[in-house]
Amino acid sequence: MNRRHFLKNAAQFTLAVSVMNFISNEVLAFLLSENKPFFKLSLAQWSLHRAIREYRTMDAMDFAVNAKSLGFEGLEYVSQLYDLEKGNDIKGAALLAKELKLRSADHGMSNVLIMVDGEGELAALSKIERDLAIDNHKKWIDAAAELGCHSIRVNLFGEGAEKDFSVWKETSVDGLGRLAAFAAQSNINVIVENHGGLSSDISKLTQVFKAINLKNCGALPDFGNFCVKRRDGDRWGSPCIETYDRYLGVAEMMPFAKGVSAKSYDFDADGNETTIDYRTMLQIVKDANYNSFIGVEYEGSRLGEIDGILATKALLLHAASQLR
Repeated sequence: MNRRHFLKNAAQFTLAVSVMNFISNEVLAFLLSENKPFFKLSLAQWSLHRAIREYRTMDAMDFAVNAKSLGFEGLEYVSQLYDLEKGNDIKGAALLAKELKLRSADHGMSNVLIMVDGEGELAALSKIERDLAIDNHKKWIDAAAELGCHSIRVNLFGEGAEKDFSVWKETSVDGLGRLAAFAAQSNINVIVENHGGLSSDISKLTQVFKAINLKNCGALPDFGNFCVKRRDGDRWGSPCIETYDRYLGVAEMMPFAKGVSAKSYDFDADGNETTIDYRTMLQIVKDANYNSFIGVEYEGSRLGEIDGILATKALLLHAASQLR
C-alpha cells in the first residue's frame, strides 16, 4: 500500500469512528430496523469549505470519497470551491465535470446538484448584466448534465432591483426564467435557495416561481436562511433586523421544491439544533410528500466541520424516527 492510499484509508477509519460517536442507541436502533427515513442523505460541500479553502486539509476533488466515509449517498457540489475562472470557462467546467463524474462513480455516489455562486446577478437591474449572468451559469448547467445531477442551485440577487419588489420581480422573472428555459433543454432544474434579501421573503419569492411557470424552475428550501434585512443594508455580516418565519417559509416553498437543505449552526447537550426545530421542519417536508435527498449543510463554528456534519446527520435521523 503506497503512502497516498494509506493516508486515505487512515482518514476514512478516523471518520468512521467519529460517525459512531455521534449515533445514539436510539438512532442506531432506527437505522438497524426495517423503518427507514422518508428521505436520502446528501452532503452539501459547503460544510467542508474551511477544510478545503482555509486549512487545506481536504481536496475538493476528493469530495466523493470523503462524503461516502461520512455515510452519505449523495453529493451537492459548490462551484466556488473549484479553481475555475469566473465567467465563460466552458472547457474548464467540462473537464472538471468529467473528472468528478469518474470519482463519484468509483465510490458509488449519486450526484445531486451544483450550488453556483459568484457568476453574476440573475436579477440585476441592467439587462446586459442579466445576460452576462445567464451566460456564466450555462457552463454549470452543462456540468450538471454531465454529472447526472438534477439541478443547479442559483442565487436570486439583484443589487438596486431589490429596493423595490415590483422591479426585483420583473428582473427575476426575466433572468431566472430565461436561464431555466435554457436548462430545460438539458433536463436540468434551476432552483433558488432562500439566501438573504428578497429571496428570503418567501411570499415574494414564490410569486416569481408562479410568474415563470416552468416545471424545471423551483426552490431549494433551506432551514436556516431567513434574514430579509440586515442592519447596515449588507447582504451578509451585519446583524439581522427582519426575518421571515422559517417554518412558514419552508412550507410555502415545498410545492416548488426540487431539494431540501438541512442547515445547522450549533447543538445543545441533547443534540438538538439550538435555533431550528428539526422535528417540525421534517414533518413539514414529509407532509409535502417529499422523499428525495435532504442535504446536510453545517455552517457553525463551535464544532469542527466533521463533528458538525455528523451531529446534523444524527439529528436528522433522530427527528425522522419521531415523525407521525
